[in-house]
Formats: sequence, C-alpha cells, structure tokens
Amino acid sequence: MKVEKKDLGKSQIELIVELTLEEFAPYIEEGAKEVSKKTKIEGFRPGKVPLEILKQKIGEMSILEKAAQIAIDRTLDKVLEKELDKKQIVGSPRVDITKLAPNNPMEYKMVIALLPEVTLGEYKNLKVKPVELKIDEKEVEKTLENIQESRAKEKAVDREVKEGDKVVLNIQMFLDKVPIEGGQSKETAVMIGKEYFVPGFDKKLIGMKKKEERKFELPYPNDFHQKNLAGKMVEFKVVVNNILERELPKLDDEFSKMFGAPNMEDFKKSIKENIETEKKFETEKKTEVNIIDKILEKTNFSDLPEVLINNESEKMMMEIEGSINSQGGKFEDYLASIKKTRNELVLDLLPDAIKRVKSALLMREIAEKEKVVVTKEDIDKRKEELLKQYQGYAKVEERIKDPNYRLYLSNFISNQKVMEKLKEWNLKK
Repeated sequence: MKVEKKDLGKSQIELIVELTLEEFAPYIEEGAKEVSKKTKIEGFRPGKVPLEILKQKIGEMSILEKAAQIAIDRTLDKVLEKELDKKQIVGSPRVDITKLAPNNPMEYKMVIALLPEVTLGEYKNLKVKPVELKIDEKEVEKTLENIQESRAKEKAVDREVKEGDKVVLNIQMFLDKVPIEGGQSKETAVMIGKEYFVPGFDKKLIGMKKKEERKFELPYPNDFHQKNLAGKMVEFKVVVNNILERELPKLDDEFSKMFGAPNMEDFKKSIKENIETEKKFETEKKTEVNIIDKILEKTNFSDLPEVLINNESEKMMMEIEGSINSQGGKFEDYLASIKKTRNELVLDLLPDAIKRVKSALLMREIAEKEKVVVTKEDIDKRKEELLKQYQGYAKVEERIKDPNYRLYLSNFISNQKVMEKLKEWNLKK
C-alpha cells in the first residue's frame, strides 16, 4: 500500500492511498459477496453467486464500488495511525475515491484537519484586576416596576389615548416617501409613557381614537443599529386597532405577599439579592474573559482548521436563534431587522468564533501542561447534579444520560478546574 502525504496549510493534510491490484483483490471478493446477498439471481442462494455471473447481472462497477468502500473502512485507521504520528484529528476525514476501474489499482484521497499547535506564553502572575461588583438602587426600583407592570390589569376602552395606556396599532414606515423594507408591522403594542425604540413615538399617539389614522415624522437615534436609518428623519403612518386602560397594583405589603415576602421591605431585599447573584455571575465571567484575553495576547497558534471555525460560527448562530425563540421571537424577523442574511450574520460572527476556538485550545493546552485530571467520580457527581436539577425534563435527562455526554462533561469540568487555577495565579489580591 503506497501513501503520499501533502501539507495543504491551515492545519490540513492530504493523504493519497493506493492499493495495488493484488492488495485490492480480496476486497473485490468480499464486495461481491456483500452485493450478492442483496441480489436475487435464479438458481443461486444469496451470497453464493459466482463473480462472473454477478458482473453480468449488475455490472462490474457496482461490485468495485462496494469493494472500494470496504477497503477504505479497513485501511483508513491504519493509514492515519502510521502517517499522523499521534497528531490529533479535528472532525472526520473527507474521503473521495480517485481511481477505480476493472483490472487496475484502487486509489482514494482523504483530507484531514489537525488540531493546531499552541505555543503558550506567560499564563501566570499577570496581575489581572477583578471586575468590580456594583449594584445601583435604581436597578432594584426598575425591577420592582417591571414586576408591577407584569401584574397590571387591562381592559379595552372607547376613548382617546392617554398617558399609561397600552395601544395596539399597525405601523408603516417610509424614508423619503419610499416604504422601508421590514418597516411594516401589525398588532404592535406600545406603552404610553414608556420609551419606544424611537424616542417620542409614544407621545405622538396621545389623543388618538380607535380606527384613527395619523401620520408624523421622527428622527431615529444616531447610534441605531440599522445604519440606513440611524440619524434619519423617518415618516410613520399608524392606525390604532385597540386602546387598553391599565390599572397597576399598589406596591404595598399585600403585593409583596404574592411573591412569598411578608412585607415590601423584605421583597426589595430579595430582589436586591437576586440582582446581586446575577451580577456576581456576570462580573465573574467578565473577569475570566479578561484573564483569557491577557493570555491569548502572549500565545501563538498555528493555522486554525476551517472546520473548527465554521463549527463554532454555526454553534453561535444556534445560540442566537435559541435565545430569540425562547423569548417568543422569530429568527427570520431578527435577520430582517438587522438587514442581513443568515450567511452574512455567520461572517459577522467569524472574529468571535475564532476567539472562542483559540480560547478552547488555550484551556486544553494549559490542562495538559499542568496535568489537570478529571476523574470518573468528577463526571458522575456532575451528572447526578444535572439530573437532579432537570428532573422531569425528559429530553434533557435523556441527553445527560447519553454516554457521549460524558465527554462534554469531562471537557466542561477540565475547563472549570483550569479557570480556578488561572484565577488563583493571576488575580490581584
């Protein structure tokens, strides 16, 4: 068996494997047996059809194609083990049959993506300052206000729109008299007195009645995410479908009891503790990102395989899509709002995808260098914690119990252990 190896760059290697006619012959016999098992020929039992008769019945190439697949399955791992010298593969090799003809050698080509080499710089004593935890009392009041708003009673009224109402309307938007793509919406709810994405929009609705149409102009904010609208004067045409009067509950001890708190003071204290827990998590994550960023500055990587970057981009895309769906939105509407196709958004995500890939490789390299070990007991403990946390969620439980999930848990725990070490080594006391 002859093997030619070629470096394609970007951590990719091409291997061309040739089997001589003599080496390929046993696979032809085996291929013929496999094909004959599924081919009915009068006078012969399945799997016992002579090769020459089988060739006449189904054609020689059908046999050779089956033989080639068997040959690849039997030889691929041996070739990789011999040629790659313990280098780790990313994903599955891309395999193509390049030569296949009667009475000729068989040849196939595979392209392999390799785990890139990581040359660590300094990753200790970097004196990173922890992100400070700050809680503004206004955040407590804002959260309390949102909870109050969620408990408001609404009733349809037949009168003019006034402060505090919820107005359901159809909206059409124009720029220089031309309809804006994606600027038409129906049954849009606007709270009068609450800031809309265009400042002052809600005030323009005051005094309107049901079924009334009104036209007005408003400037979009200069920092608006859609560049074609940022800072522009946009024309609106709105029609009121419904007017809802809202009655907010009083923020008193009775209100707090609805949420298990004996009084308003304790309820505010509980809200503050929840915000503090959330903020603590956020600041921890920001601190960890700052540590990783410092180390990345001092670390060198060989070319990253495209498969790694593409997989991470797609994973990020799925995270965005999942987040939007969980909030009751539609991913297609989100793409329309930012004026991008799915492929354009993938391109926008590439820089962050590259950083995430490098961060993962970095953590793996430090784990190896520092001999960070994840035991069976570590994985079992985490698995039991997750099963307890998601008890009753059948799909999640099924995924956690899947044997393949143990590899994910192993990587997750390893990263946790490495990060704890990095914080111990690098944070200013």
